[in-house]
Amino acid sequence: MTNTLTHFDDDGQAHMVDVSDKDFTARVAVAEGRVRMSPATLALVKDGSAKKGDVLGVARLAGIMGAKKTSDLIPLCHPLPITKVAVDLTPDDTIPGVHITATVKTTGQTGVEMEALTAVSTAALTVYDMLKAAEKGMEIIDIRLLSKEGGKSGTWTVTT
Repeated sequence: MTNTLTHFDDDGQAHMVDVSDKDFTARVAVAEGRVRMSPATLALVKDGSAKKGDVLGVARLAGIMGAKKTSDLIPLCHPLPITKVAVDLTPDDTIPGVHITATVKTTGQTGVEMEALTAVSTAALTVYDMLKAAEKGMEIIDIRLLSKEGGKSGTWTVTT
């Protein structure tokens, strides 16, 4: 872990990191999160009877769109030529709720960790939006980066 925060210049001012001297490399990031809800609300997801329609399908598309719009949402993120976004949403009785995983790929000069995290966050918010008429007390929890590959720092995987 580095002690240098790259998004601040020598004067402590926020700036976009200059990646122009970095090599183009294949990069992949995987993130996850969960939406916890009551078993009754999860049943609406599983049997497809939610009032607004296909919760998981709409949330999957929202996650993909979120990844593509990350640089519009996070001020210092670079716009990237994303080559793949996969968002998987799985009903899980043990939460109870929906487990979300996003995988984002590019070949570029900077990583796609923020895009993977944004995909998960956007998908989770969409699950909430699709189901809020049934349950307002749902929780979006445990959003985190699971792994990243590529670039100067190489491969990193969560250890917990």
